[in-house]
Parts: sequence; C-alpha cells; structure tokens
Amino acid sequence: MFDKDSKAVVPSVATIGMFDGVHRGHRFVLKQVCDYAKAHGLASTVITFDRHPREIVQSDWHPMLLTTYEERIKLLEETGVDRCIILPFSKEMAALSSYDFMQLMTDKLGVKVLMLGYDNRFGHDRESTFEDYMSFGEEMGMEVKSLTPAPSPFERREMVSSSMIRRLLAEGDVAGAVEALGYCYRITGMVVKGEHVGTELGFPTANLQLNDTQKQIPAPGVYAVRCVLEDGKRWMGMMNIGTRPTFGIHQQTLEVHILDYEGNLYGQQMRVEFIKRLRDEQRFDNEEELVAQLKADALRVKNLNDEN
Repeated sequence: MFDKDSKAVVPSVATIGMFDGVHRGHRFVLKQVCDYAKAHGLASTVITFDRHPREIVQSDWHPMLLTTYEERIKLLEETGVDRCIILPFSKEMAALSSYDFMQLMTDKLGVKVLMLGYDNRFGHDRESTFEDYMSFGEEMGMEVKSLTPAPSPFERREMVSSSMIRRLLAEGDVAGAVEALGYCYRITGMVVKGEHVGTELGFPTANLQLNDTQKQIPAPGVYAVRCVLEDGKRWMGMMNIGTRPTFGIHQQTLEVHILDYEGNLYGQQMRVEFIKRLRDEQRFDNEEELVAQLKADALRVKNLNDEN
C-alpha cells in the first residue's frame, strides 16, 4: 500500500529527488528501487520535497514546473513504490551538509540502502562525489548503490530529464514531451468568461484560468488536445495559446474549442491534455480566412481522434 508522507522508521531502500513530471527516466529509476526492495525484503521509498529546493536557495527564482504537488504525488503512487516521504524544504534543510542529510535519512527515515543516479547531488556541499556518499554511508551503516540510467526514447539519444521536457514544451513540441513523459502533458484550470469572439465565429471556446501559476505552459500556438471535464467524460478539442492577433492586441489566453460539445462549462474544472501541435498562432486578414483555418484545424483533430 502506498504510504504517503510517512515519517515512520521503516527499513527501506530509497532514492531522493524532486521528480518533477515523474517522467520515463524517473519511472525507470523507481522500478529499480522497487525491484531491489522486493528482492531484499525492504520497503521501497521515494524521498521528495514539498517545493522545489531552488525556491529556497534562490529567492528570485520562479519555477515553471511540469507537475503540481498533487499531480506529482499521484504519479509517484502509480509507480508502485511503497512509501513516499515528503520533506518540507526550508533554509535549515538547505544548510545541511550531504553527510548530515544522509545521517537524517538513516536515523530518522530508516534508509538502509540509498540508490542514486549519476547526477544526484544533495546537501549544501554539492561538490561531494558519489565516492564520498559511499564513504559516508559505510560509516553510518547505509549502503549506497548506483542506479542504471534510463535509455533514451529519442533517436538523438538525448537523456530524458525534467529540464529537457520543459525545453520541449517551450518550443511547442508537445509530441516530444509525450515521448519523454510517457503520458500527455496536462494543465488544469477553471473555465471563466471570455469575450465570446469564438461563439460569434461558430467556434465557441472555454477560457481556462490555471489553478497553479507555476505550471509550464506550452509555446503559443494551436494544439490538438483532449479535454477531461468534471464528470470524467473526455472530449477532443483544439486549444489556442496566444493573443488573438486577428482582433488586435490582447493578453495571452488559453482557449479551448471542444469538438461536438454543447453545454455551459462556466465555473467548472477542466483538464487539458496536449496531443500534438497543429500550427503557429497567426494573424488573418479577415474573419472568413480565420474561420476557414479553424475548420481545417478541427478536421485535423477529428482525423487524429479516428487514428487513435
């Protein structure tokens, strides 16, 4: 059973990290932890933080994250780990040395085996090496083992990382993000009232106000998406992220046209899952050209749905 936020001292094999996105690379690592734990009669444990450590270490840093706190914990649960220990990251924790942090893990959390990736670093003395961690662990009765890195799903063999996925999203490459994440990138928000321009064109849109302003938004453009409503039903749609240049200068909006949907969505929560980028946002000379393009976009989305 998934033991969320447990602080009990349970003999365990653990790994540590932020795990933003809980992407393919993370899940490859966590499978190794689970397999080792089962083979040695230990609890599999993931140690993570309530916020990104850089928020504390760099006060002027504003994170753009792949997952909200709630999404991250749910995705971690789906990996099959037994325990998730969520540490409240603070200035006091940031001041701990790697040795002191490892002492905390063994004394307070019951970590008997610590499994680390090649780039895992923790503690304020981040110049500590893997060999240092092994030496510290030997002194305090903790075995430190190396994790095998995940194979890349990309032809260019680029290693999957949270920062790489953020870059893909910033470039609008949501299909690449799907490959790296292992699931469709999603944003969630409340449907709020807009200016009804889409309705006048025959393409009514739901204007989304994000629940979490730290969530990364893909690059401006038009996307094929899947919309999940409060009742759990799923609808195909197309989302425009941009400033509607055909109608003058506007602030960036997140607008979704749900194909074949009729009904009032104001005040409802909606999750939008990105499937494929269709095109750049563009300015049209008149409304007729815009409507013709929207019809073509809708047909592409329908064709994508038929393929799946």
